[in-house]
Amino acid sequence: MNKSGKKRILLKLGSNTLTKETNHISRGKIEDIGIQIAALQDKYEFIIVSSGAIAAAKQFVKLENQDEDVFVKQALASIGQPHLMRIYHENFSDLGLLTSQCLLSYSDFEKQQSKVNIVNTINVLVKNNYIPIINENDTVATDEIKFGDNDKLAALTAVLLNVDILIIATNTNGIYTKSSINDEVPKTIELVTDLSLLQKEIGDKKSSHGTGGMQSKIDSAAIAKSANIETWIVNGLEDNFMLKALKNEIAFTKIV
Repeated sequence: MNKSGKKRILLKLGSNTLTKETNHISRGKIEDIGIQIAALQDKYEFIIVSSGAIAAAKQFVKLENQDEDVFVKQALASIGQPHLMRIYHENFSDLGLLTSQCLLSYSDFEKQQSKVNIVNTINVLVKNNYIPIINENDTVATDEIKFGDNDKLAALTAVLLNVDILIIATNTNGIYTKSSINDEVPKTIELVTDLSLLQKEIGDKKSSHGTGGMQSKIDSAAIAKSANIETWIVNGLEDNFMLKALKNEIAFTKIV
């Protein structure tokens, strides 16, 4: 709980959620997220870590070697980021929500002065009712595009900003038991206190648009857990997924 008396949520949105598993950013999904934030803003303050810059670019441009070269992906991220922010701005401002952009790279988390600057800047934004929308600075950082995804960025940011809940929106109803996936009737693991037990349940399948699979979500939950932050892994394709999760109306994985 922050000085404002509100709980602070860091919401991580992957490309699969933002595109609704298509090849372009879904304005309807971004509007759905905005509507939920507007409904919750009396009790919660929000920081968003958003993927989707490359997906946004692919709607507008066709670059050569589109899926192969990391520099092509960085170029796509550079083209797509302003489009992504414009879609957020247009949909959120219709709901009376203010947005701001913050581009971070992992090296920012290694320097004490950078960390202090991030915290101070984001606290000023949140205090003035701006929703910071954070993405990896893909144009300079190759690690995110090649190896990881924004799950780790979200977890590091959640710890830095001392949030209450890290919500990772994905395209499944949380994490499923391995046996239920094998039986093709996925069953959600709803409450986790021991991450080593969870580790035994996951497969290594990556998501179709995003660069992360469940492993990166568990790694992120471990970072958050070390700072006593709850992680919720929720199906972001569901309308009103945050409102429903807060009321326990949908199945999702809560890591405490």
